[in-house]
Amino acid sequence: MIFSRTYRYQSNMRPDDIKGRLVGKHVKVHNMDFEVFENDRVIRIIPHAEQDNEIKTLPITHVEFNGKGDKTQIVINSKMRKIDSGGPLLIVVFCFFLFVAAAVTLISGAEYMNYTYTFAGIGLVIFLIFWLRMERGYFDYVRKIRDYIKKQSVA
Repeated sequence: MIFSRTYRYQSNMRPDDIKGRLVGKHVKVHNMDFEVFENDRVIRIIPHAEQDNEIKTLPITHVEFNGKGDKTQIVINSKMRKIDSGGPLLIVVFCFFLFVAAAVTLISGAEYMNYTYTFAGIGLVIFLIFWLRMERGYFDYVRKIRDYIKKQSVA
């Protein structure tokens, strides 16, 4: 999915030491509380959005550790909560159909060029506004959680 992000990097710390620094803690990002817990050898970072009345698109993050000698490879997977994925996916599909309509009117001939520019322009404006809001919201949460994990895994 286009809203999933995966980051890989290496740390000099052992996996148990990193887990000890992360598990049981709470992370605050934009006044939103994220809980860090371990489940099936994977660390999960999930939001506590029950107390929040605003509509937000929030990530669920999984952190895996692969020990390689004296180094640890850390794999961070962030994906959108299923409850939040409907709206953004609907906007992306709508913009896609606007671009398809623009392509069809472009192929249809010169007398439909006004429609081509209109469909393409509306699709582009909607998608740009949507993507900028996602960068300030959802992807900012993902970046700050990733930075928190990186900071905790530095020896």
